[in-house]
Amino acid sequence: MPTTPATPALSALGQRARLPAVARLMKSALENPNLLSLAAGFTDNSTLPLAEFVAAAQSLAARAGEPEYLQYGTAQGRPELRRMLAARLKFWEPTLADNQIESRFMITNGSQQALYIAVQSLCNPGDIVLVDRPSYFAFLDVVSGLGARCRSLPFDREGRLNEAELDVFLTELKNSGDAARVKAVYLVSYFSNPSGRSLAETDKAMLGRVLAKHGLIVPLLEDVAYRELFFDTPHPSRSGLTLPEWQVFPQVYFATLTKPFSTGAKVGYAYCTDEKWLAQMLAIKGTHDFGTSNYGQALFEEVIRNGGFDTHVPKVRRGYKAKMLALHGALLAGGLRELGWTWEEPSGGMYLWLRAPAALNTGMDGEFCRACVEEGVLYVPGDLCFGDKPETNWIRASYGVLSPDQLAVAGGRLVRVAQRFAK
Repeated sequence: MPTTPATPALSALGQRARLPAVARLMKSALENPNLLSLAAGFTDNSTLPLAEFVAAAQSLAARAGEPEYLQYGTAQGRPELRRMLAARLKFWEPTLADNQIESRFMITNGSQQALYIAVQSLCNPGDIVLVDRPSYFAFLDVVSGLGARCRSLPFDREGRLNEAELDVFLTELKNSGDAARVKAVYLVSYFSNPSGRSLAETDKAMLGRVLAKHGLIVPLLEDVAYRELFFDTPHPSRSGLTLPEWQVFPQVYFATLTKPFSTGAKVGYAYCTDEKWLAQMLAIKGTHDFGTSNYGQALFEEVIRNGGFDTHVPKVRRGYKAKMLALHGALLAGGLRELGWTWEEPSGGMYLWLRAPAALNTGMDGEFCRACVEEGVLYVPGDLCFGDKPETNWIRASYGVLSPDQLAVAGGRLVRVAQRFAK
């Protein structure tokens, strides 16, 4: 008779599961108080909207009648919040032609859950998702965890697409037999995680046109989590929802109320153009959680209704701009560019995307990364952000959580390590 408990036989999905890289980074940041983290994209604790949530909670508590917001909700989400989100979407995409827009929303536990459900509903093991280059590494983890794989669209280092190169890429995909396995295209369109760039409308339109020419009418997964986090002016590009070149494609538009407001609240949403696909995603979501927190959704209804959301977000934008300038300035003042590093100054979002000299390996298990941790600074290794053919000399540096003074110190620490490795 065995004397120790047996290890269960895991499913293929269970065997593929790995602790996401972001979880390892978040754990390091939270457990070491002396480590200044430029890694996980936390928001700034000093800007979290405590007063707005207190006011919302008090408003709910004072409401006459039964506290229905403390009961279970539905998989799709509260109708009033969906109506509010429909109005916000129409603000960003005023030409969107949909009279029943609120019926096409799904409220989720952050936009990450919506991304997972979308891929789960589309992909079998071995299928392919086309992604931007670089791309959001937590999404890449979702795809690989479900047994599918990513192929990078031929973006250049400035974040632009060349039509001739795209045509060659798709032709090679067809000739290799892989085109039949392509199930979706994923784009982080505005102030991207990790690069901070926004996709030009001309490139977005051209991508839809060329995909259609090659017969790849597959779902567009457009992630707009940072669309509202511009510093001075919104990026002018329309989403695929209203671009003529994408109208024949089924689409999901992924957004969140938490990244521009309060990450701990974990309320995201998705707008889906296809009724049957949405129904399948809602069926999957129902098995996940029976619905996103009804109380959390009700709080957001109050915050939006009383204007708290729209008065708070501009404060967050100003804060992130100041913090980006603090980190950017520290890297410049320390002489990082003179050491052969390059980066762009973003106009929104939460990240600097730093390119090290080609010979320097910035990977998580490399000497440079270990030296940075010893120096007291942590970053996201850029090789995690490529769907295929990873490049090992990039860093994603988030300025979301640290104060400007802390960012100046963290930037100095990063430069000191770079100086040692430049010798």
